[in-house]
Amino acid sequence: MDEDFDIPAAEEMNDEFMDDIEAPVTLKVGEEKEIGTQGLKKKLLKEGEGWDTPESGDEVEVHYTGTLLDGTQFDSSRDRGTPFKFTLGQGQVIKGWDQGIKTMKKGENALFTIPADLAYGESGSPPTIPPNATLQFDVELLSWVSVKDICKDGGIFKKIVKEGEKWENPKDLDEVLVNYEVQLEDGTLVAKADGVEFTVQEGHFCPAISAALKTMKKGEKVVLTVKPQYGFGEKGKPASGDLGSVPPNATLQITLELVSWKVVSNVTDDKKVVKKILKEGEGYERPNEGAVVQVSLIGKLQDGTVFIKKGHDDFEPLDFKADEEQVIDGLDRAVMTMKKGEVALVTIEPEYGFGSTGSKQELAVVPPNATVTYEIELISFIKDKESWDMNTPEKIEAAGKKKEEGNAFFKAGKYLKAVKRYEKAAKFIEYDTNFEEEEKKQAKALKVTCNLNNAACQLKLKDYKQAEKLCTKVLELESTNVKALYRRAQAYINVADLDLAELDIKKALEIDPNNKDVKLEYKVLKEKIKEYNKKDAKFYGNMFAKMTKSSSNKSGTKDAEPMSVDSKA
Repeated sequence: MDEDFDIPAAEEMNDEFMDDIEAPVTLKVGEEKEIGTQGLKKKLLKEGEGWDTPESGDEVEVHYTGTLLDGTQFDSSRDRGTPFKFTLGQGQVIKGWDQGIKTMKKGENALFTIPADLAYGESGSPPTIPPNATLQFDVELLSWVSVKDICKDGGIFKKIVKEGEKWENPKDLDEVLVNYEVQLEDGTLVAKADGVEFTVQEGHFCPAISAALKTMKKGEKVVLTVKPQYGFGEKGKPASGDLGSVPPNATLQITLELVSWKVVSNVTDDKKVVKKILKEGEGYERPNEGAVVQVSLIGKLQDGTVFIKKGHDDFEPLDFKADEEQVIDGLDRAVMTMKKGEVALVTIEPEYGFGSTGSKQELAVVPPNATVTYEIELISFIKDKESWDMNTPEKIEAAGKKKEEGNAFFKAGKYLKAVKRYEKAAKFIEYDTNFEEEEKKQAKALKVTCNLNNAACQLKLKDYKQAEKLCTKVLELESTNVKALYRRAQAYINVADLDLAELDIKKALEIDPNNKDVKLEYKVLKEKIKEYNKKDAKFYGNMFAKMTKSSSNKSGTKDAEPMSVDSKA
């Protein structure tokens, strides 16, 4: 291809070379379609592979033959025996190429008919291309290298030189293992390292590396072009040890390979139980509540002292039921996030471990307020039966059992655990359309009890909105349930819906006039109403005083005394 085609005049490229070609173009071999609205046509000569197409910024490699409409050939990379490379969407070629090649798949061969406006226009490219010439190009897309503006601000461009595996990318907490090499624009080597481990969010060398890693797959190798804002900025970086200096405002070229990473996640929302996966497990299933699990583990204090060992040396593996308080809470929660065969390192702070009292374990004492770590392998698990695997009598029996477990947790003050049991019990019998009449009565009684008890938990946990919803569910089943009216009134009082609270209490007293708890709550409500009335009186009194004072000042009269508010109003 002659130089006029490779690098057209800037004024031809800088305004609208990427107009409207975004939607994919689907063609059958031999079919021709117009691409966009400017007269560009594409005829498919050979199907490509897969479904990916190149994007703006990608470095593409093609073979082509260019002809006039009368068949006169003016250029061909095939004749030269060398493929042509350029960066797509950067105005390095005529507009018709930038638009058309974006629609091609790897290995695809297509014939593009390109009008003069998307080619060389009125001037042409003498002597081979006349003015206002429509051109045809037989183009084969051999390959492309993806180049991404990963921060969308031109600060870091990433070119993939080796594809990675699967689809996952490291997250902030993950521990990565990388190789990298850093050069200045003139090729000067600044830094090189193999087998470096660090946490993504903590970063390494310069900000660009962490930013790029979050877009990479395992085994992926890339070349980064890094502008100063993601490198070392205006100050640069002095030489130190094996690291060369980076001048101020330097653009860096970083070759980065993501060898592997360990997934690190917060098991609890407060980040006090953290799990690092050392070996991936099998499949996708995890233990559910009540699952029987078998694990091997080694528990250590922060100084390395081993306080428990199971499934190693001569120690038997540990068997327990998940979420049944047979092990410390942090261990319980972590195991329920694991897959069969997974090996993980779990760090547990005292709130989810042995607390302020500590514990004597089989190999050593865990002192008070100790943070502990466990290396755990989930050998196997048998999931607790889910509702869809049960017949109706089994569902009712399971719901009753979960209700009793919830009651035990409630009495022990473990309200969150009680909530989980009541919710699970209610789910077992949620859909009862196929139940017999007697079974429906049993299910209804269980639903009422579980939702009422759950509401009592929510009041303790100060989740008044959820308590109100649960009581409303009960009242939809039993409109005269005094406990539901009473607890819903409590929820309303706590969110200052005093009118609704009064309606519920009055209805409860109509049904059960001698209920001491409801009468006591009515007294509480009346005190709340008095308190709110006093606040309202003070607020409106002050507001009226300010209004009166403002009015008097405007008229030039003496300030009036604040008008008292009628407490009966």
